[in-house]
Amino acid sequence: MAQKKVIVVFGATGGQGGSVIKAVLDDPTTANEFRIRGITRDPSKPNAKALEAKGVETVAADMNSKDQIKAALQGAYAVFAVTNYWEKMDAQLEEQQGRNIADLAKESGVQHLIWSSLLNIKNLTSGKFPNVEHFDSKAAVEQYIRHIGVPATFFMPGFFMSNFEGFIRQSPPNNDWTLALPMPPDTPIPCFDSTGDTGKFVKGILTHRGALLGKRVLAATDYYTPAQIMSTFRELFPEAGANAQFVQTSEDEYKGALAAAGMPPKAQQELYENMAFMHDYGYYGKASLDESLSILDEKPTTMKDFLAKSKAFASLH
Repeated sequence: MAQKKVIVVFGATGGQGGSVIKAVLDDPTTANEFRIRGITRDPSKPNAKALEAKGVETVAADMNSKDQIKAALQGAYAVFAVTNYWEKMDAQLEEQQGRNIADLAKESGVQHLIWSSLLNIKNLTSGKFPNVEHFDSKAAVEQYIRHIGVPATFFMPGFFMSNFEGFIRQSPPNNDWTLALPMPPDTPIPCFDSTGDTGKFVKGILTHRGALLGKRVLAATDYYTPAQIMSTFRELFPEAGANAQFVQTSEDEYKGALAAAGMPPKAQQELYENMAFMHDYGYYGKASLDESLSILDEKPTTMKDFLAKSKAFASLH
């Protein structure tokens, strides 16, 4: 029997990494082809021990340590790499972490680096929205990976459906369920269930390697507008959500709400621009999702399915 190829999964106990591990293990074809090495900060934690019980090798590695990353990539065929900008809100740090992975993937002879990327919004909008750093830092790493010539595919996660669990809330004076964002009601948002569907897309990338080297995979189920999302909410929760609505807020109103939630000014500006650029420029530059969806062998989660199963709204059924 041929030796299994090693796939290294960063963020193994997180939502995206955990989804990749589940998808690879649950499919007999990929489970037979790949052995998983899960990278986590602390392999002694219960989540890591649960992965070990499923046959996953867990390895401790700090994203900021080149020596630890190098050891983690020894003998790896494929790598799924995801970074967390919001932990420190430091674009330079995220970019350096990505460059370290890219350099060491090349040095280690990795055959397929799957980088969790996003578009450069400063470039997309010709400088109109220059502060969406969590997009631009990942885009800079993508550019670097292409420049140094690592065999790679770029996984581009859509707008997390889980965001709406916090965005849709009861508002005064009548406690009606409301989605309030600084964008027009017809803004197309490519929505994505990150914990449920990251693995579906990454498995598709692994199994279509030859066709997808150098390509971007847009990981989203469909484009949904805020008006459509609230229409679905009313349909799912006809009693509690009878008066559910979308409200387009101003920049000041949106930032004020973020400030009230304890967000620092830098994050307020970044999140405002993240919402504001989508209508005119498109989250994916208005690209079609069809080609990316064609690599899936499992249906992605719809917004209706996500809201229906969400624990945040379970009491409304």
